[in-house]
Amino acid sequence: MAKLWDKGYSIEPEIEQFTVGEDHLLDRALVRADLAGSAAHATMLARVGVLTTKERDRLLGGLRAIQKDFEAGKFAITPAQEDVHTAVEERLTERLGNLGKKLHTGRSRNDQVLLDLRLYGKERLHALAGRTIALVRALAAFARKNEFVPMPGRTHMQIAMPSSLGLWAGAYAESLLDDLDLLAAAHAITDQSPLGSGAAYGSALPLDRAFVARLLGFAKVQNNVLYCANSRGKAELAALQACSQVMVDLSRLANDLMIASTPEFGYFRIPKELCTGSSMMPNKRNPCGLELVRAKSAGVFAAELQVAAILKALPFGYNRDFQETKGPYMRGVDATAASLSVMHLSIERLEVIEANLRKGFLPEIYATDKALELVLEGQPFRDAYRYVGTHLEELSARDPVKNLKSKRLQGGPGNLGLASLSKRADAAERWLKSVRDPYQKALAKLLG
Repeated sequence: MAKLWDKGYSIEPEIEQFTVGEDHLLDRALVRADLAGSAAHATMLARVGVLTTKERDRLLGGLRAIQKDFEAGKFAITPAQEDVHTAVEERLTERLGNLGKKLHTGRSRNDQVLLDLRLYGKERLHALAGRTIALVRALAAFARKNEFVPMPGRTHMQIAMPSSLGLWAGAYAESLLDDLDLLAAAHAITDQSPLGSGAAYGSALPLDRAFVARLLGFAKVQNNVLYCANSRGKAELAALQACSQVMVDLSRLANDLMIASTPEFGYFRIPKELCTGSSMMPNKRNPCGLELVRAKSAGVFAAELQVAAILKALPFGYNRDFQETKGPYMRGVDATAASLSVMHLSIERLEVIEANLRKGFLPEIYATDKALELVLEGQPFRDAYRYVGTHLEELSARDPVKNLKSKRLQGGPGNLGLASLSKRADAAERWLKSVRDPYQKALAKLLG
């Protein structure tokens, strides 16, 4: 079959290979989205009188057959086809003849790929939100279980003040809950239907864009057809920015676990089934999963920067530069999703060695507490600070659990507010269900 843009001449092979890039590989992740978009478009064309109901039904049957073929491994995208859009139209034309050629009426590959990436993006954001919520719950459960297990608080990597495992785990859970707000914001940008914008300038056909948006489970239509084209990469960038925040937290958490599980600290033990070995040293249990989470964070940051750098100086309307945003976007969200799963396993199975955690509770860890006690006795803080700092030898050991429980300020070690974590996680679950379920029902209805 000729290219969708065929004008009767052959393109130089080297240029063709260069422009096709990796789309024929990446678009395997977009097959379901493309079929759903085509089913919605065909349904709308029949509604506005461009297709007959019989033609619509035949096209829907053909699209559903392709979906079954794809699931059975009988539908592929070749480099010669360039992308999923061409592969689908070619298969439809093989089966339905000229009717297959009618499906592209009122569409451009530009708004097709926009649509596919929006549907793909919604699915990936649903998965990312679900995995983030699961990790928040795991951290909250860890914090409840170890609420008053003493853990030396550190600044500059040195012993600072009394802390607890509950405070440590709760801090990461709360940070990830903030990341969930960013994922939800990225979802709101993604949850707009661009279909019908064409090649950025709309169409003279009476296309019902709102009807298509409803069929596909979108929250709304992205209104301005030129903005639709200009927004290629914008939703992707928003998702990657949220992913970068998630990966900052996961990388720091991974680093904490690796440091704290070294023999010198010995606070944690990472189960052997989560570690790999050495080809030379029989004693090794390497936390490679955590190391790769830390490393993959750099890849996600790079993907965000790459997409932003591509978008920053493009003129209005479609530009082929947009094609280069697809790969980093997909790789970035996939790396984040995988990292969330690895970290979830690591927290759920982490072994705590409380005796080693308590070893850090030397008398000097209570220095700030002693200074504040002198303040309550009437001394100016600066004088109390100076006295304690020059008489550290006078400090004595204390009961660390009693010390932690005495700090009842909001969010302090004795008042972690763990119930609020569960409430926020519950709210996030409700939001996720409210956006995921209608979307899944919409696509299931379209594809049968």
